[in-house]
Amino acid sequence: MDRNKSPLVHQEYISRINLVQDYIEKNINTVITLDDLSTISGFSKYHFHRIFGSIMNETLYHYINRLKLEKAASYLLHAPHKTITDIALDLCFANSAMFARSFKKRYGMSATEYRLTYSKKRQTESKNRKVPNVPAGYNKDDKTNDWRHNKMKMECKVDVVDCEEMTVIYLRHVGAYSEFGKVFQNMLGRLITWASAKGIVNHGGIKLLTIYHDNHEITNEDRLRTSVCMAVPKDTTVDGEFGKMSIPAGKYAIGHFSINNGEQHGHAWRYLYGEWLPNSGYQPDDGASFEKYLNDPNTHPEKKHLIDIYLPVKPL
Repeated sequence: MDRNKSPLVHQEYISRINLVQDYIEKNINTVITLDDLSTISGFSKYHFHRIFGSIMNETLYHYINRLKLEKAASYLLHAPHKTITDIALDLCFANSAMFARSFKKRYGMSATEYRLTYSKKRQTESKNRKVPNVPAGYNKDDKTNDWRHNKMKMECKVDVVDCEEMTVIYLRHVGAYSEFGKVFQNMLGRLITWASAKGIVNHGGIKLLTIYHDNHEITNEDRLRTSVCMAVPKDTTVDGEFGKMSIPAGKYAIGHFSINNGEQHGHAWRYLYGEWLPNSGYQPDDGASFEKYLNDPNTHPEKKHLIDIYLPVKPL
């Protein structure tokens, strides 16, 4: 293979595997077939398994099963009206017994024990105003309540809005949020450079986002998926390492924040989940949360970061 072409070939492989990940995430409640995934990837069924496993460092079967079990864990915490049998059927496990075995192997306890244990834990944390589901796990105060006593001045307002579908291009990072923080600026720069070269930068204003696909309390740290995104026209085509996906229409709680520095992103997330949400009459809905960046802090007179945090919600 030509050494000068190998980086581009690698990027093409990453792009194809990203398409497969996006399809699995959108269709996690259905029966997902090897035929479908190999067609989406553009690789033959014979080679697809090996390519996926080599790039993701996880077999295809384990990846799909893990995402289904993580979704099941989320249902157990956030959807008390769903029975365990309902959850198993919703996620297309062959039967309840198979689901039960898989869940216990993954979490070390039965689904019933998990629901009882972590529901009680969440109730206790809620009373103490501690927040378990904050994506921005890079803040050092995450495991304490120190953020509540911090004297920072944070301007915030929350609106509940019906949002339209949005198409985005993205670069994806897999790994701990602390590691993502180290590469975020580089990924953002590559995204903007690529979009500018393609002439698809929106002259009315660039919309930049970060999507958090996984719950850091459920997913192992080294498997957390985070996408740096830019909103683009629906007919945009992508190549190389860049992917394209749609953020579904729906009801979102949008927290508007003006914060002093990058570390205070964690405070903003905890306010939305720990202060606003328990008193709002809403609960988290299926779908990923994301941040939208409204300014370049270097141009702000006080160097503040203006961000909107989008949380998909539904009535309690």
